[in-house]
Amino acid sequence: MAYQVIARKYRPQRFADVVGQEHVTQTLANAIKQNRIAHAYLFVGPRGTGKTTIARIFAKCLNCTDGPKTDFPDDDPRCREISEGRSLDVLEIDGASNRGIEEIRALRETVKYAPAASRFKIYIIDEVHMLTKEAFNALLKTLEEPPAHVKFMFATTEPEKVLPTILSRCLRFDLRRIPVSLIVNHLDKIAKLEQVDIDAAALHAIARGAEGCMRDAESALDQLISFCGSKIVETDVLSMFGLTSRGQVHELAGAVLAGDMNAALHRLNELAGNGKDLSRLLSDLLNHFRNLLLFQITQGDLDVLEATEVEADVLKKQSRTIDSDALTQIMEVLADSESRLRDAASKKTMVELALIKAIQARAAVSLDAVLQQLRQLRRSSAAGSSAQPIGATAGLVSETAGKASGVEPVTSAPSTPPVAEPRRRRTSSTPAVADKAEVAPALESSAATRETHHAIRDNPNADATGDLESLWKNVLEAVGRASMFTRSYLLQARPVSFSNHVLTIGFDPEFVDQLELVDSPNSRTLIQTKLRELCGADIQVKFVRAESAGKPPTSAVPSFRESNDAAPQESPSSRNTPTATETKPTATKAPAVPLGKEDFKNDPLIKQALEIFRGQIVEVRA
Repeated sequence: MAYQVIARKYRPQRFADVVGQEHVTQTLANAIKQNRIAHAYLFVGPRGTGKTTIARIFAKCLNCTDGPKTDFPDDDPRCREISEGRSLDVLEIDGASNRGIEEIRALRETVKYAPAASRFKIYIIDEVHMLTKEAFNALLKTLEEPPAHVKFMFATTEPEKVLPTILSRCLRFDLRRIPVSLIVNHLDKIAKLEQVDIDAAALHAIARGAEGCMRDAESALDQLISFCGSKIVETDVLSMFGLTSRGQVHELAGAVLAGDMNAALHRLNELAGNGKDLSRLLSDLLNHFRNLLLFQITQGDLDVLEATEVEADVLKKQSRTIDSDALTQIMEVLADSESRLRDAASKKTMVELALIKAIQARAAVSLDAVLQQLRQLRRSSAAGSSAQPIGATAGLVSETAGKASGVEPVTSAPSTPPVAEPRRRRTSSTPAVADKAEVAPALESSAATRETHHAIRDNPNADATGDLESLWKNVLEAVGRASMFTRSYLLQARPVSFSNHVLTIGFDPEFVDQLELVDSPNSRTLIQTKLRELCGADIQVKFVRAESAGKPPTSAVPSFRESNDAAPQESPSSRNTPTATETKPTATKAPAVPLGKEDFKNDPLIKQALEIFRGQIVEVRA
């Protein structure tokens, strides 16, 4: 007799022999016992999980002597005919080769004929998703109402390609990937029957490489027997299929957990030099971190892990060195790299980059933690600003942020005399976040400010330059909360006049390009909406060149450069009231002081941001 490969020689012949698909075999067995046999079945699942095998066994149960029954004898002639492919009443059709409408028309013609010797005429169509749309449509009527003696059994790996009209006419059974432990036990039985001595580590390596596919595992065992003879060890399996041992995966994972980038890259270079499959290596590494995360969450419950006792000891040791949040970040990096690896020109470079990112992600601070620190920083700043000057508040906030981020705040020596800090104002290119956080809530909640707005609304012909500036500041803050782009355009503008419920906004000649950008229906609607919220009345907006207005210009927002000269400290509440120097136009203007890198470094808010985000200033443009 010709040689048979292991996958065919040890193919299951009854439901009890099928491995890992009890949810399907038990349902079919109960349907036979209760005489609830449908006319069409669809078996879905990955390759090598038993779809066609279960269909053949089901056909045996239906057409066996004195059937239908599940406990048919092994020497039943009708069952042997089905097993050997000689049965005239069980027709196996390849969907890829018979996918056209002509083949389905021929099938429809043969359906009407009674079976030759069995109870049912059974059609098993493998890879049914390969049928064309026309072929599926030609099969619809026959599939929905076939003759009583006809049964259809379909098998596919891609159910999404099957028409919904076909799916609705079938009883669907989804087969799942077979667990590693079940594959190991089945291979061990086959090895004993073949009189082959194979160690447990080699069996686990074969089962891991099969990825839940029993046929792949049996084919690998068949190939190893031909290569090694009657003695198989783990190194033989690893060298033949390019797999990585569990110990090597654990060492590489340990280097990542320890943050040892040098050791991780050297270990990867060694594995790549030995011809290991880098795609499989990355998948094994990701699976190890998955087991490590589940080990932490379940507190060492091995029932949910595909791990041996030796692996459980490694997981127990490594779980003490890292928390679950860092593990999640590492897994996200590896999962993203695994999806991109198949399209990478250099797989080694991609895996090296994945390891570097994974090590960096281990020490990264999550976005939630940063946001929480910023909230604490804002609360501390708001609480301290009402009782302390700006310099003292900044020191308190810096100390709070340093404690929250685990970094000790940098304090100046006691002998250094305190220096008055210049008042921080915003520039046209960089909006000040602290001013918005501190000034805007105070302006909106101030009863005096609202009374000012209402006075402007009720007396639109009044010439109140100070009130107009106060209104303009609030408009800038309100617009900035809705659209930072619109606010950036308005930073170069200033209020010119307010009369007859029309607010005239002017741009100096050097900023006339900003006028073209902001003079749009969307910007007008946004500004008018904010004016309605602030003043309680409909106010129109008009944009003009400042030189065409008859009113002297008033500065709505002081520039940052003008504020670099030494000025006394002011509280947040005092910023709401324009001073005489701010409201009255002056004949001379102080020259702009260049803004240098040291000025940024000495600013308390910049210091706090550098401490929180662990950054550094690399370039400052004046």
